[in-house]
Amino acid sequence: MSRLPVPLSGGPARALLRRATGEDLPALVAMLADDPLGRARESAEGDLAPYRRAFALIDADPAQLLVVAAARADVVAMLQLSFLPGLSRRGAVRVEVEGVRVRKDHRGSGTGTALMRWAIGEARDRGCSLVQLTTDASRTDAHRFYARLGFSASHVGFKLALEQADPRRFAEPS
Repeated sequence: MSRLPVPLSGGPARALLRRATGEDLPALVAMLADDPLGRARESAEGDLAPYRRAFALIDADPAQLLVVAAARADVVAMLQLSFLPGLSRRGAVRVEVEGVRVRKDHRGSGTGTALMRWAIGEARDRGCSLVQLTTDASRTDAHRFYARLGFSASHVGFKLALEQADPRRFAEPS
């Protein structure tokens, strides 16, 4: 299990990696919305209720870990780890890395690299055999970043948007 908070080595001086809290949501949503793709699908200035519902589900699930890097009181980076047991690869547990964001004024500081190295170490500590992630095809800078960390573009991903989906129903079995 993760031992948080911990200093984020390699990032900004005195950055601390810790579990995200509900109070972090405005900063997290702002980072999600701070790029061309995010602006089209997130609502940083709007209603935070959908994000609060999602945060409550993530926070209550032991297979999910949402962490932030905080420099002083400012949240400067985030990522979510989803631990996925499966039958393939001889019953391997893999970790999916999601929502990796570094605030614009901290990009190039080593924060993203330190955050991802911590995530890989956390996956090893939890006995995972694979770290996987997806990134939008248009995010070429991100592709280079993950390749520098040793990730390979080994798969082609597909998504199907469910336009009428109501996330409030997720926890309600039909």
